[in-house]
Amino acid sequence: MRIALFTETFLPKVDGIVTRLSHTVDHLQRLGDQVLVFSPEGGLSEYKGARINGVPGFPLPLYPELKLALPRPSIRKELELFQPDLIHIVNPAVLGLGGLYYAKSLGIPLVASYHTHLPKYLEHYGLGMLEGVLWELLKLMHNQAEINLVTSTAMQDALESHGIERVDVWQKGVDVELFDPSLASGDMRSHLTQGSPDSPLLLYVGRLSAEKEIDRIKPVLAAIPNARLALVGDGPYRADLEKIFEGTPTFFAGYMTGQTLGAAFASADAFVFPSRTETLGLVLLEAMAAGCPVIAANAGGIPDIVTDGVNGYLFNPQDENGAIAATQRLLHETAERNTLRQNARAEAERWGWAAATQQLQQFYGRVMAGRSLPRAA
Repeated sequence: MRIALFTETFLPKVDGIVTRLSHTVDHLQRLGDQVLVFSPEGGLSEYKGARINGVPGFPLPLYPELKLALPRPSIRKELELFQPDLIHIVNPAVLGLGGLYYAKSLGIPLVASYHTHLPKYLEHYGLGMLEGVLWELLKLMHNQAEINLVTSTAMQDALESHGIERVDVWQKGVDVELFDPSLASGDMRSHLTQGSPDSPLLLYVGRLSAEKEIDRIKPVLAAIPNARLALVGDGPYRADLEKIFEGTPTFFAGYMTGQTLGAAFASADAFVFPSRTETLGLVLLEAMAAGCPVIAANAGGIPDIVTDGVNGYLFNPQDENGAIAATQRLLHETAERNTLRQNARAEAERWGWAAATQQLQQFYGRVMAGRSLPRAA
């Protein structure tokens, strides 16, 4: 099958969506499909055998790391040369609208997927009054697709409750070879604790942005004697967070990738994730694969991954003391913490990228089969 993938973000940017898409492209190519990626220009022209068509863009004012790439006529020419069997638009916003337009104008089957819970992000940028309008725009776009894929049952419920049709869950995936408990390292632990490896080590990995609510980790850090916090990642909220955590034993580690990131997960005592806006929380699966116990808000798609008391702890996001109590319990109960580590790894092993991509192929096949059926009179 020949697939044209339109995405608002791709390599070399680092985030959960890019991680999912890069593994998906890799496995689709391995399985014999051909993929053409349309994304904001990032310097890459090829990835794992798939050609990348970089579209010039400009930084998003509220989030400079993201580029807005405007559709242009050359896209149509590229599509006509590639002759895709199907177009897949990811988080359609600007470039994705081009994918939608060309799918309709060229009569190509359309699949859409929803990875970022944008309506809930608005309140963190003082734009909460626009949530209703955004849902209407999302409904207008997504209902043009023959199937809409989400990454958790919570997001399926959210989209369907706002009138979005033909919604199905695209299962989670994680690289269980890259993220492994064996990567635990004394040197990494010393680095993340800034020379205090015997202190309890709390870890956060992900975008440093307002909607991730990283500031909610500060009371947890304050409640654990001698604890250290490492924030791995970067983003538009970093300067604010540096002020918020000023005077605390917090280390801003910047971006990490590959085995270095795997070692960070495996070397920490707890992965603390306070965000209430996650559609899935891929980074949680990565932590669990590395055997790092997870403490996360009971919200969004997170309960699809974390079972409270079995492979991590969930806390009520409305309870200011919930994350504190869960972290204290985790660090105090050594035997229970080891059981959580083992169960977390076992859960992650169920969700390899190959299986997730094969399921995506089945969705693609369903759309193609539907297109081949005769239309009702």
